[in-house]
Amino acid sequence: MKLSDEQLLQYRSNGYLFPLDAFSAPQIEMILAEFAQAQANASALGLESEWPRLIRANAHYLLPFVYQVATAPRLLDPVESILGSNLLLWSAEFFIKGAQTDKIVSWHQDLTYWGLGETDDEITAWVALSDVNLESGCMRFLPGSHQQPILPHRDTFDTDNLLSRGQQVAVEVDENQAVNVELSPGQMSLHHGRIFHASGPNRSGHDRIGLVFRFLTPGVRQQVSQRDYAMQVRGIDDQGNWIHVAPPTRNFAAGDLELYERIREDQRSALAEGATEELHKAY
Repeated sequence: MKLSDEQLLQYRSNGYLFPLDAFSAPQIEMILAEFAQAQANASALGLESEWPRLIRANAHYLLPFVYQVATAPRLLDPVESILGSNLLLWSAEFFIKGAQTDKIVSWHQDLTYWGLGETDDEITAWVALSDVNLESGCMRFLPGSHQQPILPHRDTFDTDNLLSRGQQVAVEVDENQAVNVELSPGQMSLHHGRIFHASGPNRSGHDRIGLVFRFLTPGVRQQVSQRDYAMQVRGIDDQGNWIHVAPPTRNFAAGDLELYERIREDQRSALAEGATEELHKAY
């Protein structure tokens, strides 16, 4: 599943690549079944109110199947083609936009609030678990915008914005140049951390569900928070910039929940730097 020279050129020129076939229909059914089982487990443990937050960021620290999806060769091979053979998994989240919702994501650059600097050694793999199209509020990319540095953003704290601060890039974006990232279940897109991207409301009759992974090379380091965490998924880490975490062995183990909260608290200082209001509850 390594990328061709043509695909690599396309990624480097545009800042994104899609669609890539990553998982079969039966595999997607299994992932969704595992997701439903995890939700049942959360309910049995009295975590119903915490469920949206626990799957919104760092789900790989709590759910073994999320780690298994992240390390599937058909997902990691394309990532390795771009970043090289030494790979860390920094973040995993379920990005769910409910049916018939006004929730949106404003135009932004991912790396703005992560504390990782302007690195080229980070990539996001966005796996569709449902039909993802313009009606259901798919992502939209502005080709070539990753060649910009991190630009100023302004915080809106809009309740209909799914981002932590409702942040949006403080420059004019030509919507006519945007590309719609439409995916079928099992397909994925890859995008650079500085690409301008956004998504509109979900006007369809079904939830738009994505499982999203952020990968780094060991040379990337956290520049704002005192410490940060990752899982080694390929190769070696000869840099020592990250606290390594072992994958979970069962859903919502007590020790994993405690570690999860410590990780989120440590990462929160980067997400909240310079904010004038509280982050959205999911963060």
